[in-house]
Amino acid sequence: MKPRRIIVGISGASGFQYGLKALQLLSGMDLETHLVISKGAELTRALETGISREEVLALADVAHPIDDLGAAISSGSFATLGMLVAPCSMRSLAAIAHNLSDNLLTRAADVVLKERRRLVLLARETPLNLGHLRNMALVTEMGGIVFPPVPAMYQRPASLDEVVTHSVGRALDLFGLELPQLPRWGEPAGRARPLPESIN
Repeated sequence: MKPRRIIVGISGASGFQYGLKALQLLSGMDLETHLVISKGAELTRALETGISREEVLALADVAHPIDDLGAAISSGSFATLGMLVAPCSMRSLAAIAHNLSDNLLTRAADVVLKERRRLVLLARETPLNLGHLRNMALVTEMGGIVFPPVPAMYQRPASLDEVVTHSVGRALDLFGLELPQLPRWGEPAGRARPLPESIN
């Protein structure tokens, strides 16, 4: 039986914590995670978190170098559930929208689209110019999902970690990966199980 796999891309937008949280949540599931981190994301990791590159890589089952265009995730024959890009910079969005496979992250996203698999982009930018909006429309027309990580204030989050966790959990829902512990509207709070501790 083939393992279930998912690709996690972390690009250079502000919000490295979204990709980090995705890896934390996925580590508790029966999934094989494939990680690719852009060069810009390495900078935001250092600026926004206190976690080392090695600690991030250890959260994934397989970590691929950004320049390795021959990696398994660059081929459509390598079966996956799809790809989450968290966060997704406007630069990566533009490359994906215009099929510019100039690094492994954008190549893997292009493969996911051509194979009609799920692509979810946690787009991070504001305000948006017309070019950003047109690129979002192009990705949507190709079957991708643009998912700005908008805080769910109705959940009354008590910490930044809860805000990040809720956005990432909702994005993972789009892959059919349910987190039973994720607070949901209309469900009793007592049914929720504790979320994994943050390593930030």
